[in-house]
Amino acid sequence: MSLITRELRVTYAFVERNFNLVKRYWGWEIVWMCYSIVNALSITFIGKASASITGQPMTQAAIDKVILYLLLGTLVWHYLAVVFDCISEMIAWERWEGTIEYTFMAPVSRFTHMIGSTLFSLIYGLLHTGIILAVVTLFFRLDLSQANLLGAIMVLLAGSASFVGLGIMASSMPLLFPERGAQMTHVIKASVLLVSGVYYPITVLPEWMQKIAAISPATYVLEGVRSALIDGAWTRDLLRFVWPLLIIGTVTVPIGVYVFGICERYAKRTGKLKRNG
Repeated sequence: MSLITRELRVTYAFVERNFNLVKRYWGWEIVWMCYSIVNALSITFIGKASASITGQPMTQAAIDKVILYLLLGTLVWHYLAVVFDCISEMIAWERWEGTIEYTFMAPVSRFTHMIGSTLFSLIYGLLHTGIILAVVTLFFRLDLSQANLLGAIMVLLAGSASFVGLGIMASSMPLLFPERGAQMTHVIKASVLLVSGVYYPITVLPEWMQKIAAISPATYVLEGVRSALIDGAWTRDLLRFVWPLLIIGTVTVPIGVYVFGICERYAKRTGKLKRNG
């Protein structure tokens, strides 16, 4: 068996194992899916009620734009958050399953392990978000006749790479801090949510927070997808969102892998690899 074939099979093994874990905890998956659907519907209904909330008359076209603005923010953020969570929690998953020593001592490169976890996160994120979108369309009529779907996909793929880098960097936290590392990854995600304009334009933020938003990959993903699907922006006009995402991904992925390697060696040397609380 060639080395490439072996690595591909091992990569697929990690993807298959993670989906088996999803099936094992199917009850929690249903709970998480129901919560995500309700959350998406609740936020979208806020857009539908915007005229009632403000007490000012609004045209149906304006209301539909607000609905689409909020819905896209919800769906894009949900996808990015799932990708981030699946990668940043891969150490926590190993500890919960009691397999962390077997995985980290196995004759498998850490890069292959990360590739498998990354592929799973992308597939799982798309499936999860697709189900939510299918349910939401039963409640709201979405006009995407002028949308640039290919451009939106291009931006989303570029954004996925940047969030993979962030997820790998965040996954080092549970190695360094077994008792609170997993919680710290959620703090990182919440901070990105606040400054990235998921439910509002970043122009409403204080000036110092707008500067932070300028380095958040989620900002460019959200603005790019909204420009493509709401404004129908041409693909070449979307490149101004794509190139910052590619730069962020190019920088964060290698740094994340390097930092993870340092943290892994530290955890093995200090006995923190297996420790859980």
